[in-house]
Amino acid sequence: MEDMNRKQFLTAASVLPLTGAALKLSSLNRFIDSLDNSSKMPVLFLGHGSPMNAIEDNEFVQGFKQISKEIEPPRAILVISAHWETRGTYVTAMENPVTIHDFGGFPQELFDVQYPAPGSPELAKLTKDIVQSTDVHLDDKWGLDHGSWSVIKHLYPKADIPVIQMSIDYTQPPSFHYALAKELSVLRHKGVLIVGSGNNVHNLSKVSWSHINTVGYAFDWAKHADETMKKFIIDRNHQALIDYKKQGVEFQLAIPTPEHYMPLLYSLGLQEKNEDVHIFNDQAIAGSLTMTSLKIG
Repeated sequence: MEDMNRKQFLTAASVLPLTGAALKLSSLNRFIDSLDNSSKMPVLFLGHGSPMNAIEDNEFVQGFKQISKEIEPPRAILVISAHWETRGTYVTAMENPVTIHDFGGFPQELFDVQYPAPGSPELAKLTKDIVQSTDVHLDDKWGLDHGSWSVIKHLYPKADIPVIQMSIDYTQPPSFHYALAKELSVLRHKGVLIVGSGNNVHNLSKVSWSHINTVGYAFDWAKHADETMKKFIIDRNHQALIDYKKQGVEFQLAIPTPEHYMPLLYSLGLQEKNEDVHIFNDQAIAGSLTMTSLKIG
């Protein structure tokens, strides 16, 4: 395990800029070495669905709770949420991220929820340093949006595990996000649980409001898109998923905008050779949404 981690570190370090490289390498090396090695953490993709899942106890919430029992407690969590889009790539770097209620029209009970997990400026800085394909900026204003806290609160209700978020650069193509995810792989060997939070089928304009609470109800196009995506996932045909715009009208309807789909590509980008995928919460709701979730590794 140590040899593999060191190799990954050296691969990332080898492409650091020459100016100030010695100092940067020394600082990064000390921080990595300060973290004990752990068994490799899995990767999750969580279909987060409605914010109401934060305060309900339905089958999807039970799925989130069950999956947390199947993995060892992480030292920290890195979330890529559909609800933080930026120009450029950012990571939250504050000590105490606020709970962001980035929605409207829901009951006060939902707005009253707080998830006071600590942040980790150190993990944010490490993430910035290991990513070499783009500049990663440290953010002190965002916090934890509902794509993060509404699901993480069910996995770790004590809010005692540090959580940081990485934004989605909306100016970049799918291939960029998939490749960026691979640079984060060293974190898995340092006790960091990486979570993509979105929905693989997510078309709010096509929601059947008469079936808003009907689990298993899916339009034919949504069912076809979801089943095809899962086949690509099981077959490890990631290129087809990266090229989702080439997959026909069903995919166009399933992914009218990319922000809820990109977290899936981050999770798949972290899949290593011979790692299996476990699919759970595999249900559609309201015709045009799916809660399909993955545990990788």
